[in-house]
Amino acid sequence: MKPIITWIVIADGDTAKVFANDGPGKGMKPVEGLAFEQAHLRAGDIMADKQGRSFSSFGPGSRSAIDYKIGPVEVRERRFVEHLADVLNERLTAGAFHRLIIAAAPSALGDIRPALSDAVKQTILAELPKDLVKTPSARLAEHFDGLLAL
Repeated sequence: MKPIITWIVIADGDTAKVFANDGPGKGMKPVEGLAFEQAHLRAGDIMADKQGRSFSSFGPGSRSAIDYKIGPVEVRERRFVEHLADVLNERLTAGAFHRLIIAAAPSALGDIRPALSDAVKQTILAELPKDLVKTPSARLAEHFDGLLAL
């Protein structure tokens, strides 16, 4: 019988690590090539264009700058989350995992959920609203004890 492979994604707004568990007592092993770290772009690199201008309803010829609806940090994090979601979908389609656990800072978890495909969402075993990105690998297993027999 083939083992049921569970992937554990640990993420925040700009970093993600993926670990695999392929059965009871097997522990968590990093998935090769799936550690994501986003380059920290300057705000000017993300929002390179000059802000647009619009006519105001107050007085003739009055113009003012148009504010961006979201800031450069939010744009950077959205792009990162969308890339992570695309990779998870590709790997699920390829049969790389069967179940998924996501541990992420609460705000990142809120960004990740809507970016995931329906197929990936159906594999979610659990979500942990914790930022574990900086937790040493040796201490990660204790956070998943109740979910998996590591």
